[in-house]
Amino acid sequence: MEGTDPLNVIVTGVGGQGNVLISQLMGSALVRAGYHVTIGETYGASQRGGAVMSHLRISDQAQYGPLIPHGQADVILGLEPLETLRVLGQYGNPNVTVVTNSRPVYPLAVAIGTAHYPSVEDIVRALEELSRRAWMINATDIALDLGASILANIVMVGALVGAGLLPLAAKEFELELQESLPADKLDLNLKAFRRGLAELKAR
Repeated sequence: MEGTDPLNVIVTGVGGQGNVLISQLMGSALVRAGYHVTIGETYGASQRGGAVMSHLRISDQAQYGPLIPHGQADVILGLEPLETLRVLGQYGNPNVTVVTNSRPVYPLAVAIGTAHYPSVEDIVRALEELSRRAWMINATDIALDLGASILANIVMVGALVGAGLLPLAAKEFELELQESLPADKLDLNLKAFRRGLAELKAR
């Protein structure tokens, strides 16, 4: 994303996935690295299970308003695939890059049979058609392999950094984890970040 200023990044998912936490961690790490960062957040109808979206506007020149205009996202990081597609429809453009978790979180209406959730294959096809590049990561599976599904959000940050989509080195984000997390949670989060990092570096 060299030469893009501001770099407009959207982190999207549903309540309970740790969307806001990783937005704050990324923002803090970027400020530490010398960037101006503005974060704007929007929430759906409920905190757990409702849509959650964070806007990060990253610049080495100036402070920008907190909300990204429609159609002007450069990167979309998705913790839930259908939410990723919904946000791509609003904020995407032909040059946007998408990195999303592959594991759906089904709304109640889908669980009780009153609404339809598209297949992951259909979502992938749409993401690829509507973006310059789209990656799907099995972040929840990786997190479960580490012992806790909530680590999927940190896996996804690792994938984002591994893809070179943030002006942030891996060591800079790891320093942020060391500064922000309690000692008993640090090791597992570092492992999750490094697994995500390796996931996209290997592609």
